[in-house]
Amino acid sequence: MGGTPKPVKNISLAEDYIHDHFPHYPMIPSSLVIEGMAQTGGLLVCEHNEFREKVVLAKIPKVTFYCDAIPGDTLTYTTTVEYIKEEGAMVTATSYKGDVLHAEAEIVFAHLNEPQLGSLFDTDMFLRMMRLLGAFDVGHAADGKPLCPPARLARTAGKKRRQRAASESTCRRQERRNQVMRRQWTQRRTF
Repeated sequence: MGGTPKPVKNISLAEDYIHDHFPHYPMIPSSLVIEGMAQTGGLLVCEHNEFREKVVLAKIPKVTFYCDAIPGDTLTYTTTVEYIKEEGAMVTATSYKGDVLHAEAEIVFAHLNEPQLGSLFDTDMFLRMMRLLGAFDVGHAADGKPLCPPARLARTAGKKRRQRAASESTCRRQERRNQVMRRQWTQRRTF
């Protein structure tokens, strides 16, 4: 397996949801901490099968929060795979504020690989999101090398990108034609 990822979340007053959760007590909502742990665990489960499996959050049977996380705190999430089976996987996750245990959870994921389900996510969009979030800039593989997109995903995304570019080119041409026609129609009306 891919090891134990340790993403970091720096909590800042600049984040809008900090002020909206409890108006006079800025803190990160527990649901967002759970989401961070689930995303970390989901990526670890996906990595196990080189992103061949469609993985979705199925349930969170147990979660415990020991303290609040407020602006200025830095949370470090860790996840460990407990098991991976054909139908899904379970991870245990923790969130630490420095050396203090902030939260711990059990998170269950389901594999959705039935052909009738179709594609649940666009590969190109997933890779763009990972690049935008800087996952390939800050993440490291178990051997210490920088993270790289899995070759299988990069090939699939490249093919879809070329198809989308051809489609977008056709749409742009059609939009330019429509603009010309609107301009001509507007000019006729002004005389």
